[in-house]
Amino acid sequence: MQFGIFSVGDVTPDPTTGRTPTEAERIKAMVAIALKAEEVGLDVFATGEHHNPPFVPSSPTTMLGYIAARTERIVLSTATTLITTNDPVKIAEDYAMLQHLADGRVDLMMGRGNTGPVYPWFGKDIRDGIDLALENYALLRRLWREDVVDWEGRFRTPLQSFTATPRPLDGVPPFVWHGSIRSPEIAEQAAYYGDGFFHNNIFWPISHTKRMVQLYRQRFAHYGHGSPEQAIVGLGGQAFMRPNSQDAVAEFRPYFDVAPVYGHGPSLEDFSITTPLTVGSPQQVIERYAGMREEVGHYQRQLFLVDHAGLPLHTVLEQLEILGGEVVPVLRREMAADRPAFVPDAPTHRSLKAAADDGGDLIGATPQGHGSEARREHAHHRGRVGWHGHPLLHRGAGRPAGAGRAQGAGGPRRQRGDRIRRAARSGARPDRQPADRLRR
Repeated sequence: MQFGIFSVGDVTPDPTTGRTPTEAERIKAMVAIALKAEEVGLDVFATGEHHNPPFVPSSPTTMLGYIAARTERIVLSTATTLITTNDPVKIAEDYAMLQHLADGRVDLMMGRGNTGPVYPWFGKDIRDGIDLALENYALLRRLWREDVVDWEGRFRTPLQSFTATPRPLDGVPPFVWHGSIRSPEIAEQAAYYGDGFFHNNIFWPISHTKRMVQLYRQRFAHYGHGSPEQAIVGLGGQAFMRPNSQDAVAEFRPYFDVAPVYGHGPSLEDFSITTPLTVGSPQQVIERYAGMREEVGHYQRQLFLVDHAGLPLHTVLEQLEILGGEVVPVLRREMAADRPAFVPDAPTHRSLKAAADDGGDLIGATPQGHGSEARREHAHHRGRVGWHGHPLLHRGAGRPAGAGRAQGAGGPRRQRGDRIRRAARSGARPDRQPADRLRR
């Protein structure tokens, strides 16, 4: 199992001193945190992507490329790659380039973003968020897997005989996680492709996380990628630790109270009950997160948020020492002790290349469907949506008006599939929570 950290890169005043770091200080602090994460034995460092204050990581591949040159082992990822407002062509080329620079130590997490004004800044409409996520990712997959692409869709100019460069390292695209807090459509998308599903549950009760993960697992199996237990799941989390739990609470409370994402809302005590935030001793964190598998099943990746809300760099580095030295070694042992052999590890470039060399594509493959129902459904949708075969992007029979004539270039107008409506009505979408403003 992989353990790591993610950063949203907020520039927030330290409430105990009143000092606000400069953007340069915050960017360099993120680099120092990534280097420390590798030093203490963590597996993953992930950065967010934001294009609005008070956040600085607007160019994840620039930062991750720099970190790649200064690290040797840690996997470099994103806490969000905005599949909605970024051009899929640019994503394909940027992350393939990063793959080569990092010797394959790269994966990424697709997300829609939770800041409404960002959409028009990039010429998009937030009301098209799901549509953009589905169409853009379908194109991105083709750009990584096909040397020459002809394509036409709803949201960007057509492509004719286009080749994205560089090609993915060893012919193996980066592994993709689909991150979501509340959208069953994204869990369905991850399941359809056999990709990973990351539920960033830092604002939500475990009951909601359980429902979302269960939906993904069931649909992963439906599309023929394996059993529900073999689905690739990641979770978010947060912790602040001191040897004495009372000291941890007293030290963290000022930062919690003014945090840009949840400050001035629920109390620290209430938030710690209803979300995975754990402020206390290392043992309390171990017990809380070891219990996650009892709710969602055995999973592959756990990322912690440790550097937000104005926490000074020296404090964050101390937290990483505790996380890497006291917490993660115990969690590794406990989670491995009862992990069934058939539950896969998190995919890496090495494991994906080995699968490809063996003639297989067990993770992230187009669904084959072990059951006849899944095969029939997939074949049915491929016949209706020949440009990429994604059942989420079409409703109604026949080729829509305006579909392209070139092979692989059909351009259906994306509408929510009836199947996605059924998934949403099935109970996967919970009632709105107090943190509903924190949508992704």
